[in-house]
Amino acid sequence: MSKPAALIIGGGIAGIQAALDIADAGFKAYLVEREPSIGGRMAQLDKTFPTLDCSSCILTPKMVDVGRHSNIELMTYCEVVSVEKEEDIFRARVRQKPRYVDMDRCTGCGLCALACRRKDRILHEFDEGIAKRSSIYVPFPQAVPLKYTIDPEACLYLTRGKCGNTFLCKDACPADAIDFEQQETFVDLEVDAVIIATGFDLMDPTLKPEFGYGVYPEVMTGIQFERLSSASGPTMGKILVNGKEPKDVVFIKCVGSRDPHTGVPYCSRVCCMYTAKHAHLVRDRIPDANITVFYIDVRAFGKGYEEFYDRVKHERVRYRRGEPSEVYRRGDRLVVLAEDTMLGRPVEVEADLVVLATAVVPRGDTADVAELLGLERSPDGFFQEANVHLRPVDTVVEGIYLAGCNQSPKDIPDTVAQAKAAAASAMRVLARRRRQST
Repeated sequence: MSKPAALIIGGGIAGIQAALDIADAGFKAYLVEREPSIGGRMAQLDKTFPTLDCSSCILTPKMVDVGRHSNIELMTYCEVVSVEKEEDIFRARVRQKPRYVDMDRCTGCGLCALACRRKDRILHEFDEGIAKRSSIYVPFPQAVPLKYTIDPEACLYLTRGKCGNTFLCKDACPADAIDFEQQETFVDLEVDAVIIATGFDLMDPTLKPEFGYGVYPEVMTGIQFERLSSASGPTMGKILVNGKEPKDVVFIKCVGSRDPHTGVPYCSRVCCMYTAKHAHLVRDRIPDANITVFYIDVRAFGKGYEEFYDRVKHERVRYRRGEPSEVYRRGDRLVVLAEDTMLGRPVEVEADLVVLATAVVPRGDTADVAELLGLERSPDGFFQEANVHLRPVDTVVEGIYLAGCNQSPKDIPDTVAQAKAAAASAMRVLARRRRQST
């Protein structure tokens, strides 16, 4: 019999933690990630609340451990296309998308990206569109694996059949790693347990057009602000809007959350605290800035969260209770119109930068994954657990477990805790299988 194994779908912090726990226990783990690198949303963050620890300092060592672990088979740029259960065994088929780069030869030197004809012309997804990349790229400098990938929708040769008179990327590669002949391949796996760690999306802010996202360049989302304020971001951590530091910054919380008009009636849980973190970062980087936070109420529910919120309030951050109704331009500045419910009157606050705390929503492919695995979804669109009190990581399918924000919005500590619980549940199945095979 083959060695007991688990399939983990999704390579964010939840999938990483689950894979490491299972592998450290001596079992085989297949970690499948659809992007070219593991890391997920956490890799985009600069600091983590409430401790303000460096996100990369926490995450990168775990990513490296995954890449090096003898019991983990890391399958990046891959997608699970079918899963069938036969008695207690899951048979999964995984599609390996072509990178058009030989993984064994690529050294991650980056010369190909520098030579690309479309250098710095493609909106960079990892930087949320506030920076640009080449057609051949790595998502971020700490990527695991640190191997380049050619974007088939951006490469001139792959889209038009011609890239000038010569392949600049291929000519620039000293390892001769560029391979335009690569085709997609399929890998069949047999596993005893499956952990779903597919993560979350953020609400499209254009669903709230009154805030001017996509109309005014000074309006951005919280995740865009993360990349703007990150030392590894496009501005090296300098908070710049239109090339200069903003002096008046407004944060708007609950953008889409707890709003039946957007189809998000629930609280997204993390917005209060990451907005407090963002306000702190503005105070740290721009000491003389005027900072205003518009809120409905503050939900500082986690360990150390209330203390962090109190700290930020004492850093000359003005919290105003009220829900803004509109963001519009007056001259060369933005104006946030809101009702201050404490004062009982409308207020206008001028701003050079407006940051929207957008709602956490299910990933766009959640319905497809649910159909693929025979799972149920709760009314809010996330995956449905078997029992919210007694079996919070189990699904209705025996042997399939949930980890992270695909079940509901969570912060990083709760995500890691649920990932470890899912791994423990899976290991119970794997241990039973190992006893049966001996």
